[in-house]
Amino acid sequence: MTDANQAPAPKGLLLDFGGVISVTLFERHAISEAKLGLAPGSLTWRGPFDPTGDRLWADMIAGKISERDYWARRAAEVGRLIGEDWDMPTLIRRTAGDDPNAHVRPEAVATVRRAKGAGLRVGVLSNELELFHGREEMEALEILRVMDSLVDATHTRILKPNPRAYALGCEALGVTPENVVFVDDQMRNVEGARRTGLDAVWFDITRPGASFAEAERRLGLAAA
Repeated sequence: MTDANQAPAPKGLLLDFGGVISVTLFERHAISEAKLGLAPGSLTWRGPFDPTGDRLWADMIAGKISERDYWARRAAEVGRLIGEDWDMPTLIRRTAGDDPNAHVRPEAVATVRRAKGAGLRVGVLSNELELFHGREEMEALEILRVMDSLVDATHTRILKPNPRAYALGCEALGVTPENVVFVDDQMRNVEGARRTGLDAVWFDITRPGASFAEAERRLGLAAA
């Protein structure tokens, strides 16, 4: 029996980074083409915005290749367009511009602020944050400075949807799994989180506002 005078269990919000906090490279095609001097429309792969037209994305969703494999191959393709040998960190670095904060979703900033304002703990659980973005870019990202925790498989080597990845995320956040709302744009990671007891929200990249609204609803953040 629960003591009526017992304080409610703390809640927390655990966010993926790429796609959830930051916009995807799919959404930045026009910017990338301009920075690289490519003709508009040179980058044709659209991932979740055109899942039937992006066969490589379909293979990734089907589990035939990993997410890292997908981006390694796309980075190599873009590099070949300008006659260079690229990996994913190079693709991000060469297309990011001077301020990485420009690629942070305003909806993410708003939800993090509301959660922190309500006294909730907020953290990041990423498979490749530093691997893809590098330490210098991470240090420039204002949203990371307000996080209570950051668990990155770049260092832990434990990738979602491994159950241990979610355990590490919750431990760092200081909130028990049943009181954590987890948000990720990859369904396999959402399903993995649910299997380990987290309240997981699939982040629809095509509807970021609605996805963050659902996360706020589950956290009990009443609409303004």
